[in-house]
Amino acid sequence: MSKYRQALPQLKGGVFLTDGGLETTLVFLEGVELSYFASFPLITTESGREKLKNYFRPYIELAKLKQVGFILDTPTWRASPDWAEKLGFSPDRLIAANRLSVDFLVGLRQDYAGLVEPLVINGVIGPRGDGYKVETRMSAEEAQAYHTMQMKVFSDSEADMVTAVTLNYVDEALGIMRAAKAHKMPLVISFTVETDGRLPSGESLREAIETVDRVSGNYPIYYMINCAHPEHFEDVLSAGAWLKRIRGLRANSSAKSHAELDAATELDIGDPENLGARYSALRAKLPNLVVLGGCCGTDHRHLTAISDACLAA
Repeated sequence: MSKYRQALPQLKGGVFLTDGGLETTLVFLEGVELSYFASFPLITTESGREKLKNYFRPYIELAKLKQVGFILDTPTWRASPDWAEKLGFSPDRLIAANRLSVDFLVGLRQDYAGLVEPLVINGVIGPRGDGYKVETRMSAEEAQAYHTMQMKVFSDSEADMVTAVTLNYVDEALGIMRAAKAHKMPLVISFTVETDGRLPSGESLREAIETVDRVSGNYPIYYMINCAHPEHFEDVLSAGAWLKRIRGLRANSSAKSHAELDAATELDIGDPENLGARYSALRAKLPNLVVLGGCCGTDHRHLTAISDACLAA
């Protein structure tokens, strides 16, 4: 049985940290080979689980130090059928990997019981295609069908919630929303944007959030922005009720475009202190911003700078 599914603590206030860029840290800093940038196969081996545990520990220790909550993400951004097929995972092995990812985090939460509270378990769903560009565009119905497997696994597990991360067009978000609603799962939608602050599909961030809310009757519990540097979207956060729907931010360390990052052979860690200052400034624009984390290129140094800046403010 899930611990917080019926009453998510981040909706009640207080700051919650997340981890940083899982895949970029493993590949560029730890030298781990991840085919198709997929980290979920690690969950299937003892050595892989140990790598994941070592990755998460500094972030959870930071939350312990700062005395704030933490949201633990399953390493399942690529754990959907198309990517699994490329990786040689059968449907049954894929379902098992998603289940094991939640079980792994349940164990990690138990390790920190009484030390970091609340510790929320979040099932992660990624885009069907490349997060940086719109490839095969699905209808909402097609997206619902594609993402239902992961949603059902998370619904049947101890996951407290689900977040759809790095979405780049509205119809896929609507399909995931429909799957979440069908399985009664609390859902967060996290969009990514290009350097002009618009989704890779060309839709504005405001349009995307307002469309999903209008069509779904405000089903998502909140929205996030991820996989973009703050300077890419700071200027599009104009006044409006839609800004109150954004509760989370997981920015990239680098101000480079998605195309530049895709072609990069070295990690650009940017300026952690500057990133922290930008997060702090964004909290003035986003009154409900309480979930603070990182995406590509970020590690515990960036989360330390972010928490220092935001908690001090």
